[in-house]
Amino acid sequence: MARFEPFSTAPAPERAILVGVDLGRSEWSCEESLAELARLAETDGAEVVLTMTQRLDAPVPKTFIGKGKVEELCSYVRNLSADVVIFDDELTPSQQANLERAVGEPVKIIDRTALILDIFGVHAKTHEGRLQVQLAQLQYVLPRLRGMWSHLVGEQTRGGIGSRFGQGESQLEVDRRLVRARISTLRRELERLERRRGVQSKARWDSGVYRVALVGYTNAGKSTLLNRLTGAGVYVRDELFATLDPTTRALDLEEGRKITVTDTVGFIQKLPTMLVESFKSTLAEVRAADLVLLVVDASDPHRELEISAVRSVLEEIGADRIRCVEVMNKCDLLDADELRDARVSHPDVQFLSALSGEGVHGLLYRIAQEASADSVSMTVLVPYDKGLLLKMVHERCQVIRESYVQEGLLATVRADARMAATLAPYSVEEEG
Repeated sequence: MARFEPFSTAPAPERAILVGVDLGRSEWSCEESLAELARLAETDGAEVVLTMTQRLDAPVPKTFIGKGKVEELCSYVRNLSADVVIFDDELTPSQQANLERAVGEPVKIIDRTALILDIFGVHAKTHEGRLQVQLAQLQYVLPRLRGMWSHLVGEQTRGGIGSRFGQGESQLEVDRRLVRARISTLRRELERLERRRGVQSKARWDSGVYRVALVGYTNAGKSTLLNRLTGAGVYVRDELFATLDPTTRALDLEEGRKITVTDTVGFIQKLPTMLVESFKSTLAEVRAADLVLLVVDASDPHRELEISAVRSVLEEIGADRIRCVEVMNKCDLLDADELRDARVSHPDVQFLSALSGEGVHGLLYRIAQEASADSVSMTVLVPYDKGLLLKMVHERCQVIRESYVQEGLLATVRADARMAATLAPYSVEEEG
């Protein structure tokens, strides 16, 4: 028998109270939005102990919620031993400060934006991803710097030597300058990385490889689909924002054409603007795509609202005009009647399960159709000494038939506009 009882060294989850205000302006109901906020909080390691709501025509300027609700919140914080209060909407710096004073230390007051930034900070793995998250976090923190040097402000009120210099305010300004300098450094570094990404993207453009981007609401199964299509082996977990960094993998279609598939960061309703700005180099992968696959969780009751949220972000980043195919994933979670009704109401949508593989072959056929939509048929005779061009014919074209003759490769192919222009000097009339 052991002399000592083992005990867990894992940190206890923080106890969170969620607060939502129904302003009657959103497609999402207050309850639906708070349910999503609860999932975000759990993803960040918190335990939700209470959810509060209030119906208002407009937020209260001083504390966002009404005076009575603030008093009610303070009571719940004490009685439930809460560690953090999370608001579903973004708080102004003054609202956050007033609520912190009302609730008292050490309870934290944060909003949805701060929660998402914290999750991103945990999940960003690559150098670029960490820089992007840090930039967004500093942009969020800058207007909220306050109170860190209040002891110096207290000293200056006594008068005497040095009191005219306002040490507290001076130090606060120093902090703000340091944050602004760091923001400028991060922006320069991200611009450098964006230029490098642009060179890589241009190389893929020049190569003529057809580019497919996976976009969708967070936890829709994009990474699972990428793994199913390409065997990428990227991290997959049933949580919000499990992966942030884009992953690009090559894929050979059955017709012989080589394409690339890129998994991108998941979207969410009320996605902070500063995150969209910080991740613009990552989202450039979407803007540069030839085809966007909008992946949707078919089993989610809010799927139509999620589609609307994703399309809103696509419009915000200038990718709304790219050819788009909706993909209903996780169809294995629907019963036969639900799946039949979904197929009837969405006739142009691809239905599949990335987990089981059901329907993936149909998606690949649809991608091949889209990739060949603007292609033209032509017969070419490529000399054997044009080795690179011979390789491009097999990688970038759909080869219908081919034969090796004395002069070179004689092939009838379907080629996109760029490849057709490249092959034009080698075009010949097809016999018979």
